[in-house]
Amino acid sequence: MEKYVIDKLIDKIKEMNNPTVMGLDPRYEMLPESVKGKYEISLEGASKAILEYNKALIDCTFDIIPAIKPQLAFYEMFGIAGMKAFKETCEYAHKKGMFVIADAKRGDIGSTAKGYSNAYLGQTPLEQEKITAFDNIDFLTVNPYLGVDSIKPFVEDCTKYEKGIFILVKTSNPSSGELQDLKLENGETVYEHIAELVEEWGKGLIGKYGYSSVAAVVGATYPEQLKEIRKKAPHTFFLIPGFGAQGGKAEDIALGFDKNRIGGIVNASRSLMCAYQSEKWKDKYSDKEYAKATRAEALLMKEELNKAIN
Repeated sequence: MEKYVIDKLIDKIKEMNNPTVMGLDPRYEMLPESVKGKYEISLEGASKAILEYNKALIDCTFDIIPAIKPQLAFYEMFGIAGMKAFKETCEYAHKKGMFVIADAKRGDIGSTAKGYSNAYLGQTPLEQEKITAFDNIDFLTVNPYLGVDSIKPFVEDCTKYEKGIFILVKTSNPSSGELQDLKLENGETVYEHIAELVEEWGKGLIGKYGYSSVAAVVGATYPEQLKEIRKKAPHTFFLIPGFGAQGGKAEDIALGFDKNRIGGIVNASRSLMCAYQSEKWKDKYSDKEYAKATRAEALLMKEELNKAIN
Protein backbone atom coordinates (compact mmCIF):
# COMPACT_ATOMS: atom_id res chain seq x y z
CA MET A 1 0.00 0.00 0.00
CA GLU A 2 1.33 3.41 -0.98
CA LYS A 3 2.19 5.67 1.91
CA TYR A 4 1.70 9.04 0.21
CA VAL A 5 -1.52 10.43 -1.22
CA ILE A 6 0.44 12.37 -3.83
CA ASP A 7 1.65 9.07 -5.32
CA LYS A 8 -1.93 7.82 -5.54
CA LEU A 9 -3.03 11.02 -7.26
CA ILE A 10 -0.16 10.86 -9.76
CA ASP A 11 -0.95 7.19 -10.41
CA LYS A 12 -4.53 8.20 -11.24
CA ILE A 13 -3.39 11.03 -13.50
CA LYS A 14 -1.07 8.67 -15.37
CA GLU A 15 -3.74 5.97 -15.63
CA MET A 16 -6.20 8.43 -17.18
CA ASN A 17 -3.52 10.35 -19.08
CA ASN A 18 -5.24 13.51 -17.88
CA PRO A 19 -3.83 16.08 -15.40
CA THR A 20 -7.21 17.77 -14.94
CA VAL A 21 -9.17 18.61 -11.81
CA MET A 22 -12.76 19.80 -12.21
CA GLY A 23 -13.56 22.72 -9.96
CA LEU A 24 -17.07 22.47 -8.55
CA ASP A 25 -17.87 26.10 -7.70
CA PRO A 26 -21.65 26.14 -8.20
CA ARG A 27 -23.37 29.51 -8.42
CA TYR A 28 -27.13 29.11 -8.26
CA GLU A 29 -27.71 31.47 -11.18
CA MET A 30 -25.56 29.37 -13.51
CA LEU A 31 -27.51 26.15 -12.96
CA PRO A 32 -29.69 25.09 -15.91
CA GLU A 33 -33.40 25.68 -15.58
CA SER A 34 -33.94 21.94 -16.07
CA VAL A 35 -32.33 21.45 -12.64
CA LYS A 36 -33.36 24.62 -10.76
CA GLY A 37 -36.99 24.21 -11.74
CA LYS A 38 -37.35 21.01 -9.72
CA TYR A 39 -36.76 22.67 -6.34
CA GLU A 40 -38.23 25.44 -4.21
CA ILE A 41 -36.43 28.80 -4.06
CA SER A 42 -34.75 28.50 -0.66
CA LEU A 43 -31.33 27.70 0.76
CA GLU A 44 -32.32 24.06 1.05
CA GLY A 45 -33.85 23.94 -2.42
CA ALA A 46 -30.80 25.58 -3.99
CA SER A 47 -28.50 23.15 -2.19
CA LYS A 48 -30.47 20.18 -3.49
CA ALA A 49 -30.23 21.58 -7.03
CA ILE A 50 -26.47 22.05 -6.63
CA LEU A 51 -26.04 18.48 -5.41
CA GLU A 52 -28.01 17.09 -8.36
CA TYR A 53 -25.93 19.21 -10.74
CA ASN A 54 -22.65 18.13 -9.16
CA LYS A 55 -23.59 14.45 -9.29
CA ALA A 56 -24.48 14.71 -12.97
CA LEU A 57 -21.12 16.34 -13.75
CA ILE A 58 -19.30 13.67 -11.75
CA ASP A 59 -21.25 10.91 -13.53
CA CYS A 60 -20.20 12.24 -16.92
CA THR A 61 -16.50 12.73 -16.11
CA PHE A 62 -15.39 10.24 -13.45
CA ASP A 63 -13.91 7.93 -16.09
CA ILE A 64 -11.81 10.69 -17.70
CA ILE A 65 -11.03 13.21 -14.91
CA PRO A 66 -9.08 12.06 -11.82
CA ALA A 67 -10.21 14.68 -9.28
CA ILE A 68 -12.72 17.34 -8.26
CA LYS A 69 -12.08 20.57 -6.36
CA PRO A 70 -15.17 21.92 -4.60
CA GLN A 71 -14.70 25.50 -3.35
CA LEU A 72 -16.14 25.76 0.17
CA ALA A 73 -17.41 29.33 -0.25
CA PHE A 74 -20.01 28.24 -2.79
CA TYR A 75 -21.45 25.78 -0.27
CA GLU A 76 -21.05 27.76 2.96
CA MET A 77 -23.18 30.58 1.49
CA PHE A 78 -26.16 28.21 1.60
CA GLY A 79 -25.66 27.46 5.29
CA ILE A 80 -26.15 23.99 6.78
CA ALA A 81 -27.91 22.76 3.64
CA GLY A 82 -24.99 23.90 1.51
CA MET A 83 -22.44 22.15 3.69
CA LYS A 84 -24.54 19.00 3.47
CA ALA A 85 -24.38 19.29 -0.33
CA PHE A 86 -20.61 19.75 -0.08
CA LYS A 87 -20.21 16.65 2.08
CA GLU A 88 -22.44 14.54 -0.15
CA THR A 89 -20.61 15.79 -3.27
CA CYS A 90 -17.28 14.67 -1.78
CA GLU A 91 -18.72 11.29 -0.80
CA TYR A 92 -20.24 10.75 -4.24
CA ALA A 93 -17.01 11.64 -6.06
CA HIS A 94 -15.01 9.29 -3.83
CA LYS A 95 -17.39 6.43 -4.52
CA LYS A 96 -16.76 7.03 -8.21
CA GLY A 97 -13.01 6.79 -7.65
CA MET A 98 -12.21 10.50 -7.91
CA PHE A 99 -9.81 12.36 -5.62
CA VAL A 100 -11.22 15.31 -3.67
CA ILE A 101 -9.38 18.58 -3.15
CA ALA A 102 -11.31 20.77 -0.70
CA ASP A 103 -10.60 24.37 -1.67
CA ALA A 104 -10.93 26.17 1.64
CA LYS A 105 -7.69 28.19 1.84
CA ARG A 106 -7.60 27.74 5.61
CA GLY A 107 -4.86 29.28 7.71
CA ASP A 108 -4.72 30.58 11.26
CA ILE A 109 -2.65 30.46 14.44
CA GLY A 110 -1.62 27.05 15.78
CA SER A 111 -4.63 25.93 17.82
CA THR A 112 -7.13 27.20 15.26
CA ALA A 113 -5.15 25.68 12.39
CA LYS A 114 -5.30 22.39 14.28
CA GLY A 115 -9.08 22.73 14.46
CA TYR A 116 -9.31 23.23 10.70
CA SER A 117 -6.96 20.32 10.12
CA ASN A 118 -9.00 18.09 12.45
CA ALA A 119 -12.11 18.97 10.46
CA TYR A 120 -10.86 18.39 6.93
CA LEU A 121 -7.83 16.09 7.18
CA GLY A 122 -7.76 14.41 10.56
CA GLN A 123 -10.16 13.59 13.37
CA THR A 124 -12.02 15.48 16.09
CA PRO A 125 -11.37 14.17 19.63
CA LEU A 126 -14.49 13.57 21.75
CA GLU A 127 -13.90 12.01 25.18
CA GLN A 128 -12.28 8.65 24.42
CA GLU A 129 -13.36 8.71 20.78
CA LYS A 130 -11.99 10.38 17.66
CA ILE A 131 -14.59 11.22 15.02
CA THR A 132 -13.92 12.01 11.36
CA ALA A 133 -15.98 15.00 10.20
CA PHE A 134 -15.19 14.85 6.47
CA ASP A 135 -13.71 11.46 5.64
CA ASN A 136 -13.76 11.78 1.84
CA ILE A 137 -11.26 14.62 1.44
CA ASP A 138 -7.77 13.87 0.15
CA PHE A 139 -6.27 17.37 -0.04
CA LEU A 140 -6.98 20.78 1.47
CA THR A 141 -5.81 24.19 0.23
CA VAL A 142 -4.16 26.29 2.94
CA ASN A 143 -2.83 29.83 3.39
CA PRO A 144 0.79 30.21 4.61
CA TYR A 145 0.80 33.89 5.54
CA LEU A 146 0.74 33.30 9.30
CA GLY A 147 4.00 31.35 9.16
CA VAL A 148 5.04 27.83 10.03
CA ASP A 149 2.89 27.46 13.15
CA SER A 150 -0.17 27.84 10.93
CA ILE A 151 1.08 25.09 8.59
CA LYS A 152 2.55 22.57 11.03
CA PRO A 153 -0.79 21.04 12.19
CA PHE A 154 -1.75 20.33 8.59
CA VAL A 155 1.61 18.74 7.80
CA GLU A 156 1.35 16.57 10.92
CA ASP A 157 -2.08 15.33 9.86
CA CYS A 158 -0.86 14.74 6.31
CA THR A 159 1.74 12.41 7.81
CA LYS A 160 -0.64 10.72 10.25
CA TYR A 161 -3.65 10.25 7.95
CA GLU A 162 -2.00 10.00 4.50
CA LYS A 163 -3.50 13.28 3.31
CA GLY A 164 -2.14 16.24 1.37
CA ILE A 165 -2.25 20.04 1.28
CA PHE A 166 -1.84 22.64 -1.43
CA ILE A 167 -0.25 25.82 -0.04
CA LEU A 168 -0.87 29.17 -1.75
CA VAL A 169 2.34 30.31 -3.46
CA LYS A 170 1.49 32.35 -6.58
CA THR A 171 -2.24 32.64 -7.13
CA SER A 172 -4.00 33.28 -10.45
CA ASN A 173 -6.02 36.37 -9.49
CA PRO A 174 -5.06 39.74 -11.08
CA SER A 175 -4.08 41.50 -7.85
CA SER A 176 -1.94 38.67 -6.44
CA GLY A 177 1.20 40.67 -7.21
CA GLU A 178 0.27 43.38 -4.69
CA LEU A 179 1.66 41.08 -1.99
CA GLN A 180 3.17 38.02 -3.65
CA ASP A 181 5.49 39.94 -6.01
CA LEU A 182 6.94 42.24 -3.35
CA LYS A 183 10.73 42.11 -3.09
CA LEU A 184 12.46 41.09 0.16
CA GLU A 185 15.79 42.50 1.35
CA ASN A 186 17.70 39.65 -0.33
CA GLY A 187 16.09 40.39 -3.70
CA GLU A 188 13.69 37.45 -3.64
CA THR A 189 9.99 37.95 -4.16
CA VAL A 190 7.54 36.88 -1.48
CA TYR A 191 6.21 34.07 -3.69
CA GLU A 192 9.75 32.76 -4.31
CA HIS A 193 10.38 32.65 -0.56
CA ILE A 194 7.06 30.89 0.07
CA ALA A 195 7.96 28.33 -2.63
CA GLU A 196 11.23 27.59 -0.82
CA LEU A 197 9.37 27.20 2.49
CA VAL A 198 6.87 24.79 0.92
CA GLU A 199 9.76 22.74 -0.48
CA GLU A 200 11.28 22.60 3.01
CA TRP A 201 7.99 21.84 4.81
CA GLY A 202 7.34 18.93 2.45
CA LYS A 203 10.67 17.11 2.78
CA GLY A 204 9.28 14.37 5.00
CA LEU A 205 6.44 13.45 2.65
CA ILE A 206 8.18 12.84 -0.68
CA GLY A 207 6.90 9.79 -2.54
CA LYS A 208 8.06 7.50 -5.30
CA TYR A 209 7.71 10.12 -8.05
CA GLY A 210 9.89 12.63 -6.20
CA TYR A 211 6.98 14.88 -5.21
CA SER A 212 5.68 15.72 -1.76
CA SER A 213 2.14 15.55 -0.41
CA VAL A 214 2.86 19.09 0.82
CA ALA A 215 2.17 20.79 -2.50
CA ALA A 216 1.60 24.29 -3.90
CA VAL A 217 -0.99 26.42 -5.68
CA VAL A 218 0.65 28.17 -8.64
CA GLY A 219 -1.55 29.98 -11.16
CA ALA A 220 -1.55 29.37 -14.90
CA THR A 221 -2.01 33.08 -15.55
CA TYR A 222 1.63 33.82 -14.63
CA PRO A 223 3.68 31.45 -16.84
CA GLU A 224 7.11 32.97 -16.16
CA GLN A 225 6.60 32.68 -12.42
CA LEU A 226 5.32 29.13 -12.91
CA LYS A 227 8.56 28.28 -14.71
CA GLU A 228 10.68 29.92 -11.98
CA ILE A 229 8.88 28.10 -9.18
CA ARG A 230 9.24 24.72 -10.91
CA LYS A 231 13.04 25.25 -10.87
CA LYS A 232 13.08 26.53 -7.30
CA ALA A 233 10.84 23.78 -5.90
CA PRO A 234 11.63 20.56 -7.80
CA HIS A 235 9.88 18.30 -5.25
CA THR A 236 6.70 20.38 -5.03
CA PHE A 237 3.61 19.23 -6.93
CA PHE A 238 1.44 22.04 -8.33
CA LEU A 239 -2.28 22.69 -8.32
CA ILE A 240 -2.57 25.03 -11.30
CA PRO A 241 -5.73 27.19 -11.43
CA GLY A 242 -6.55 29.72 -14.11
CA PHE A 243 -7.03 27.54 -17.18
CA GLY A 244 -9.90 28.40 -19.50
CA ALA A 245 -12.16 31.19 -18.26
CA GLN A 246 -9.31 33.00 -16.48
CA GLY A 247 -7.13 32.97 -19.58
CA GLY A 248 -4.44 30.39 -18.76
CA LYS A 249 -3.19 28.59 -21.87
CA ALA A 250 -2.09 24.97 -22.18
CA GLU A 251 1.37 25.90 -23.51
CA ASP A 252 1.94 28.11 -20.46
CA ILE A 253 0.76 25.42 -18.05
CA ALA A 254 3.28 22.97 -19.53
CA LEU A 255 6.04 25.02 -17.87
CA GLY A 256 4.94 23.59 -14.51
CA PHE A 257 5.58 19.99 -15.56
CA ASP A 258 8.88 18.07 -15.50
CA LYS A 259 10.70 16.07 -18.18
CA ASN A 260 8.59 13.01 -17.26
CA ARG A 261 5.40 15.01 -17.99
CA ILE A 262 4.27 15.03 -14.36
CA GLY A 263 4.34 17.63 -11.61
CA GLY A 264 0.93 19.23 -11.62
CA ILE A 265 -2.83 19.03 -11.92
CA VAL A 266 -4.72 21.74 -13.79
CA ASN A 267 -7.99 23.17 -12.51
CA ALA A 268 -10.87 24.30 -14.68
CA SER A 269 -14.10 25.41 -13.06
CA ARG A 270 -16.38 27.65 -15.13
CA SER A 271 -15.20 26.31 -18.50
CA LEU A 272 -16.25 22.79 -17.45
CA MET A 273 -19.25 23.51 -15.22
CA CYS A 274 -20.80 26.02 -17.61
CA ALA A 275 -19.78 24.36 -20.88
CA TYR A 276 -23.43 24.07 -21.93
CA GLN A 277 -23.63 27.91 -21.98
CA SER A 278 -20.49 28.46 -24.07
CA GLU A 279 -20.50 29.50 -27.73
CA LYS A 280 -18.62 26.29 -28.45
CA TRP A 281 -21.34 23.90 -27.26
CA LYS A 282 -24.66 25.73 -26.76
CA ASP A 283 -25.91 24.98 -30.27
CA LYS A 284 -25.03 21.31 -29.96
CA TYR A 285 -26.33 20.54 -26.46
CA SER A 286 -29.61 21.63 -24.92
CA ASP A 287 -30.20 22.89 -21.39
CA LYS A 288 -30.99 19.33 -20.32
CA GLU A 289 -27.76 18.00 -21.91
CA TYR A 290 -25.44 20.13 -19.78
CA ALA A 291 -23.49 17.07 -18.60
CA LYS A 292 -22.73 16.03 -22.17
CA ALA A 293 -21.35 19.50 -22.87
CA THR A 294 -19.11 19.24 -19.79
CA ARG A 295 -17.76 15.88 -20.95
CA ALA A 296 -17.07 17.23 -24.44
CA GLU A 297 -15.20 20.22 -22.97
CA ALA A 298 -13.27 17.94 -20.59
CA LEU A 299 -12.08 15.75 -23.46
CA LEU A 300 -11.00 18.81 -25.41
CA MET A 301 -9.11 20.15 -22.37
CA LYS A 302 -7.38 16.80 -21.92
CA GLU A 303 -6.26 16.84 -25.55
CA GLU A 304 -4.96 20.41 -25.32
CA LEU A 305 -3.04 19.78 -22.11
CA ASN A 306 -1.43 16.56 -23.31
CA LYS A 307 -0.40 18.12 -26.61
CA ALA A 308 1.29 21.00 -24.77
CA ILE A 309 2.90 18.87 -22.03
CA ASN A 310 4.23 16.28 -24.50
